[in-house]
Formats: sequence, C-alpha cells, structure tokens
Amino acid sequence: MKNFILSVLAVLAFAKAYSQKATLSGTVIEAGTGETMLNVNVTIVELKTGTITNEYGYYSITLPNGDYTVQYSSIGYATVEKKISLTENIKLDISLKEEGEELEVIVINADVEKLSTKSPQMSVNALSIETIKKVPVVLGETDLIKALTLLPGVSNAGEGASGFNVRGGAADQNLVLLDEATLYGSDHLFGFFSVFNPDAIKDLKLYKGGIPARYGGRVSSVLDIYQRDGNKKQFSGTGGIGIVASRLLFEGPIIKDKASFLVGGRSSYAHLFLPLFDIENEAYFYDLNAKLSFNLDDNNRLYLSSYFGRDVFNVNNLFANTFGNSFVNVRWNHLFNEKWFSNASLIYSDYNYGLELNFVEFTFDSGITNLNAKYDLTHFVNDKVKMKYGLNSIYYEFDPGRIQPTSPTSGINDRQLIKKYAWENGIYADGEFAVTDDININAGLRISTFSRLGQESLNIYENNQPLLYNQDLGIYESAEEIDTFSSSRSETLKSFINLEPRFSIAYSLDDDTSIKASYQRINQYIHLISNTNAPTPFDLYAPSGTFIDPQVGDQVAAGFFKNIGDYSIETEAFYKTVQNRLDYIDGADLIANDAVEQILLEGEARAYGLELLLRKNRGRLQGWIAYTLSRSEQRTPGRTALEPGINNGEWYSAAWDKTHDLTITSSYELNEKWDLGANFTLQTGQPITYPNGQYEFDGLFIPTFEARNSSRLPMVHRLDFSATYTPKPDKKKGWQSSWVFSLYNAYNRRNAVSITFGENEDTDRNEATRLAIFGIVPAVTYNFKF
Repeated sequence: MKNFILSVLAVLAFAKAYSQKATLSGTVIEAGTGETMLNVNVTIVELKTGTITNEYGYYSITLPNGDYTVQYSSIGYATVEKKISLTENIKLDISLKEEGEELEVIVINADVEKLSTKSPQMSVNALSIETIKKVPVVLGETDLIKALTLLPGVSNAGEGASGFNVRGGAADQNLVLLDEATLYGSDHLFGFFSVFNPDAIKDLKLYKGGIPARYGGRVSSVLDIYQRDGNKKQFSGTGGIGIVASRLLFEGPIIKDKASFLVGGRSSYAHLFLPLFDIENEAYFYDLNAKLSFNLDDNNRLYLSSYFGRDVFNVNNLFANTFGNSFVNVRWNHLFNEKWFSNASLIYSDYNYGLELNFVEFTFDSGITNLNAKYDLTHFVNDKVKMKYGLNSIYYEFDPGRIQPTSPTSGINDRQLIKKYAWENGIYADGEFAVTDDININAGLRISTFSRLGQESLNIYENNQPLLYNQDLGIYESAEEIDTFSSSRSETLKSFINLEPRFSIAYSLDDDTSIKASYQRINQYIHLISNTNAPTPFDLYAPSGTFIDPQVGDQVAAGFFKNIGDYSIETEAFYKTVQNRLDYIDGADLIANDAVEQILLEGEARAYGLELLLRKNRGRLQGWIAYTLSRSEQRTPGRTALEPGINNGEWYSAAWDKTHDLTITSSYELNEKWDLGANFTLQTGQPITYPNGQYEFDGLFIPTFEARNSSRLPMVHRLDFSATYTPKPDKKKGWQSSWVFSLYNAYNRRNAVSITFGENEDTDRNEATRLAIFGIVPAVTYNFKF
C-alpha cells in the first residue's frame, strides 16, 4: 500500500511538473552586423517542435518545464545549440555567425520551406537575395520581380510590360509593400528593371493564396519586402557597376550595437551616350533607399525608413514622361512581455506621374497619396497557439490630374480635374492552431470598410446611369449629366463594409509530406483603369464610390508538398473569381477624363490552374523546374437583355493570360571562383485582337476586328546564361569583389511584343509588322563590398 501511494504521488508530482509551463523568448541577430534575422528556425529537439522568428527577429515559445536542447538555424549560418533548464521564463538572445562556404549553395530558403510542410501557410514563394543575384537578367541588373516570374503562378504580360501577374490576376491586383509602405508601381523603365535595390533588401515573400488576415486591399497577391536595418557593428559598403546602371550603398553604426543607418542609391546612365549616335531620346531612372534603426532598450525599437524613385522618358523633346514612388515610414516595436509583441507604424506614400507634350504645348500631372496608420499585436499564447490582432486606417487623396499650358499660344486652358478622397479601414484577428501533431490550422477574419468622401463636384445622371446604350447604333455612349452637387470632405458619399474570412489547413502524412487547402476572400476598393499593359501617363486610379463597386475576390486552393532528401515537390491547384471587375467600352477615352464612370462597365473575372514546382535545394547543382497550366478570363455582360456588353457578354482571355508557362532555373558551383547559372523560359503567347476585314466609307478604309483577344502572339521562349567570377573567394574582410557576366536571350529569339497592321506604301497591300524589343543582350557587372 505504501509503495502504491508513493507511486501515485510520484505520478501526480510528474503531472504537476509537466502541467507547469514557462516561456522561452528572445531576439536573433546576425553576429557580423547586428542585423535582426527573420525566419530563423528555433527547434526544441526533445519535443520535435519549434517556431521561427518574426519580421523583427523576435521569437517566443511556451513549453512544459524541463530540460531541453534548443537549436537556432538558418541557411548560410552556423547552427547554435543551447542547453536550457526551463523552470521559469527565460529571455535568450542569440547571434548567428555567417558560414561563407554555405552561402554558395543558397537557392531558396529551404529551412523555412521545410517547416511549411507542417505549417498551414501555403501558396507562398520565398527567394533568398543570394539566389536572386544569380539569376541571369536583361542588361545585367539584378531584378527581384524578374526572379519571381521564374516561379509557378507568376508571370508578366511580356518583355517591356510593367508589373507582374499572379494566378491570372491583373497587375493592379497585387499589393506591393516595402517596409509596410504601399508602392503603386514596381518597375523602372517601363518594366525593364524593378524598383527594388537588391543590396538594401533583407527578405521578401510573395503570397499567392491563403493570404493572412493582416493583409487587405488587393484581390490577387501580396508581395511583402523588408529593407535591411543597417550594420550596427562597423561601417561597410556594397555596390556594383554595370553597362547601363550602377548602385552604391553605405551602412554603419551611429551608436555601436544600438543605432545604425543605411543609405543606398541607383541610377542608370545609358542615355548619356545616346548623343554620340545622334539620338536625342532619353530614358533613365534613379532611386534612393534610406533607413535609421534605434534599439532604445531591451523592449523598444524605433525605425525610420524611406524610399524615393523616379523615371524620366523623353522622345526627341516632343514627349516627356516622369513618374515614381516615394514613402516615409516611422515604426515602433514594443515588447510588453515575453508573450506580447507589438508594432505601430505611421506611413506616408505617394505615386506621381506626369506628362509633357511639347508639340501641343501642355503638361499633365497626376497622382495618388495616402497616409496610413496601423497597429499590429502578436500574442504567443503557447506552443500550440499564436494569435495576431491589428487595425489600420488609410486616408487617400486621388489627383486625376492638372493640365497646364506651356506657352500662351498653346490653346490649352489651365484645368484641374476634380480630386477625390476616401478612407479605408481594416481590423483583423488571425490565429495559428496546432490541433494535433498532424493537423495545423490558420483561421482569421478581417473586417474592411471604405468611405468615399465628399468632393468639389459630383455628376448626377438620369436614373443614376452614367453610361447609356444606343440600340440604333449598337454602341455605348456617355450620358449627359443633368446636374452636379458639391460636398465637403467631412461628408460620406458612399460607404462599404465587408467581411473577409481566411482559412487554411495542413494535414501531415509524415514529417516530410503534407496536404493543404485554403480559402480567402478579399475586397479591393481601388481600381486601375487602363487600356494598355504598358504604364502610360493616362492610367487612372479610381476609388470605389457612387458608380463603382469594390472588386470582391474569392480563391480556393489545394496542394501536396513533399521533401525527398535534397529535393522537394510542390503541387497546387487553384480557382479564383473576381466580382465587379471593371472593363472599358470600345473607344474609351482616358485622357483628362473627369467622369470615368461614363466609360466603364462592371463585369467579372475568373482564373484557374495547376502549379508544379520541383526543386533541388542542396549540392553543387541546384535549381528548380516550374510549370503552370492556367486560364485567366473576363466577362462583361450587358446590364439588360438588350445590351451586348463587351464581346457580346462572352468570356474572353485576359491580356496577360498564359495557358502554358514553363521555366527551368539552375545554378552550378564549378569551383571556388566560378558559379554558373542558366534559365530557360517557354510561354504561350499573350492574347491579341486581330483585324478580320475592312470596309470603305467616304474614301476611307475602316478595319473590322475579331472577338476580343481571340488570337495569340507566337509562343515565347528564351535561354539565358550567367557566370560569376570571384577572384579571392576566401577573402572575408576589406575590399571584396566579383564579376558577373550574363547573356540574355542566348540564341537571339525575336519574341513578339506586338503585331500591328497597316498598308505598305510601296505595294499598297496590307501587311503585318512584328515588333520585338530584345535580341541577344550580353552584359557585365562589377560588384564589390568593403
């Protein structure tokens, strides 16, 4: 009996000890620079569980009291192992040292991706900056966006096209964030370069589906990019000199281990050589990244980050176009205790675009600005549950443009188009739950609101219809306003409130295999109205309001994920619908249009497809094969049975639809000094509308056209090479350098960007002209750091 009682007491004591829990938390930094490290794996060896550091390097995990072995690991860094005895809360900050020999083999952040086989998060693309720098690109400039288009589900509308398309969505349906600030254009020089300086970037993630509830405002994807904080240990610099552009970045401590700065700039200069060839055109860009970081104390950090970029395009002093992004963001991280972490941000961002037409003597300037206040709170409940809460409020000012004459004889009147104003608000709760060892769930809800505020003048139409259908002529016509009224910005013209549920689940078949599924709903209140894929000065940003409803995007996805030694396989199928997708009527005029509601119809869009990704993550030869089979379509039916809508109300291919998209990307470590890279791209040609006949009217030949986007350009394919030479690979201090040699479009494929039709003056016959931008393009870049 005595032994039985002692046994019971021992079991009760063990159960009591096991039921008592404590929290291990801290921050992980890079030993050489003091830079906080995100996505570092924190693994509890005995329990086969763990967590990762957040965007600011902080981690927290609650465990039963006991003795544990904790491993801190990240690709390219030496793993740190600590023995702890967890009987009370422990704060443990860790420094990871860089392992130079492993940096050579980074392709994708494989450790993060391996953890994601158990995580419910899916449809995420993550690339390391080292990988991006090895991808061959046009003109030798490292490009984040071009690297992302090598992954499944991501493409663009063709060479020289702006933006990128995700799972059949339009370019304006992507939320692009740099240090939490919204960028309205992601390209320089009409899509040839991205706006992101790779030397200034710490991390990037592209969410194609299963988008967490903390994000809102765009129905297709979120590209979330963070800038580096700056070296808190010592002054250093990096840069590169290329054939068309160069870059230079400095960073260092303001107060060692406490405060740092980072400032970097880029500029292109190929236009400086054009006068030597009697070419008067100009096309160049410049940008500036800057950041200050302060560790106020153990619980508080302050950041000030900014960006400014501009593009200038000038054709024979007849046409000039200037456009670009800028933002300033002040962020405050606060740690309440080991389980509660917060981030508060105040962000001002601006996108400006202007046009000067010297031959008609006027300028046109427009843009969009916003002020965004946001607050996010993370609660590390225990090792099974992590919750996130937050809210944000964005105030918008839309400037459709101001037209100003440049001379008294221009005949143009000075005119300011009516400015528009709006509030967008969001509040969310999001949770990650380990239901069992094999089932993990992420569930969240976002409540979004949008209020269209008063403006100087708003048109009133009969029956509230700004667009009419002329049945006799078979065309849509703008309605005449019957009156206008004005209201102050304190008034609300139209408001929307919407629920946006998000849900994803992962079921682990074993430690290296899982299946996942997700659903999301997102509302988009801002619309980009454009009749071209190129970034023209007449693109219009229009807010939802009296005549325009918000886009509503729903997406479901399911996937299979498996790690097999050095390889991994990812497959995903998706189906996406978008309500209230705007389309423009035939003959729509966007130039200085003060009533865009008179040229728009609301329709719907859908996209569906299958994505495959096979990767080799380790070894001297690494890379991936990505294939996407998908369709992206739009439909704009008539509002009544008598109206034809667009394309007779039938589904038609979106301008960026790519049925087949195959990329093969590889890198090979030849030896310590030479790294080789190659990528091959094969894509279905983009949709296009061809003329199918013509008729003569009053001496003029007028073409007729087939159904919208019913033909396609020829198939696109291209092979690129790169070779990186590092003269002194063992040198880790002082001046370090490398040469990057690249060959874009190695076999000189003339991929068609467009096909135009016209009359040959010599033969008086109609002919088609195929336009290609790039043939073979060799380039060399000298990179350095110190």
